[in-house]
Formats: sequence, C-alpha cells, structure tokens
Amino acid sequence: MALRFRLARNGLTAILLTAMVSAVPALAFAQDPRVGPPKQQKKLPEAPSKLPNVGADRTRGLDFLFGALKAAPDEASAKHVEARIWALWMQTPSDTAALLMMRAKAAMDAQQIDIALKLLDAVVKLRPDYVEGWNRRATLFYLKNDYAHSLEDIEQVLVREPRHFGALAGLGMIMQDLGDEKRALDAFRKALAINPHLEKVPDLVKTLSEKVEGRDI
Repeated sequence: MALRFRLARNGLTAILLTAMVSAVPALAFAQDPRVGPPKQQKKLPEAPSKLPNVGADRTRGLDFLFGALKAAPDEASAKHVEARIWALWMQTPSDTAALLMMRAKAAMDAQQIDIALKLLDAVVKLRPDYVEGWNRRATLFYLKNDYAHSLEDIEQVLVREPRHFGALAGLGMIMQDLGDEKRALDAFRKALAINPHLEKVPDLVKTLSEKVEGRDI
C-alpha cells in the first residue's frame, strides 16, 4: 500500500494505476489468444540499431540531452540527440545483463517471442534497477497483446525514468487499443512534451484531440 501511495503522487505513473483498474475487462479481452498474432503494424519508439558512444556521467548527461532534445532546431539534430539518450538508457554495468539484452533482441528479430521473454525475465530479475530491461519486456508484452503485463512493466519504467518518452508512447498506444482515448491522449501529450520530434505522435495527438475535445469553432 505504501508503494502504491507513493506512485499515485507521481503525475507520470498515477495514470497507470487508474488505467490498469478501469481497463480490466478490456485487458482480459486483449489477452485472449483468439485476438490474433503479435502485432507488427504499430512500431513503438525504440533505440536505433547503432548507438553512439556516450560518457559515463549518466545523470548529468541525460539532463543536458533532454534539454537539447526540446531545443533541437530540426529533425536531424533531434534524432542525433535522441540516439544519445537511448545510448545512455541502454548502458548497464552488468556484462551479463548486456549479453541477455543482445540475445533477447536477436530472438525478437527472429520472432522467437517465448525465448525473448525468458531472456528479459532474467534481465529484470538480475538488474531490477535497469530501465531498459523493463521497457524492452513491456514492448514484448505489447506485441503479444498482453496489455496487463505491459502496463505493469511501463509502470516500472516510469518510476525509474519519468521522462521515458518510449514508455509513454507505448502507454498511449495501449490506451488507444483499449478504447480509452482520453488517457491515450494524455500519455501521447506527455511523451511529446518530452520529445517533440517523435514520429507519428503529433498526428495521433491531433486526431485524438479532435475526438476527445472536439474541433475548435
């Protein structure tokens, strides 16, 4: 109960606690294996295949880079900064966790979903402080239509890194799939406030704004 109370005070994670309760019927449907195969049509924000080398001062580096991301004058500059943020997020002091993440990525690319999931289970058990372990597993659960577990992992990501625009965008997509357009819009706006250069998210915000709030007269 104490943990739940602390999370409720965090504006970025409070939405998760409410959404997971109110969406229970829809979540049960979403996890029905008859719904269909893992979705590939919606691509979540993820780290580029090639990441730049970044320094070891993670906290100061991220603070600077998030400021630079908002101030980026063009798309190319923004993508460069975004790649550096992903590089810092992907860093782990554990060689074992890094190896497991590499193998999980290879398994996902090969559509070996169950193997990838077992590898990511090992990552979060080994390094529960490692944000990208939770985020990668949240993505995998999303692709499996397992929204309940994906939401749980997104919560873990945002507790550790409230500025994780990838997790926020994923939250928006889940809420949209569940038909909760208001919470989807809120999540997409939070993601866009952190990273104004996210692909497709501005269009989603525009469309959902018109549905939820109506057109300006």
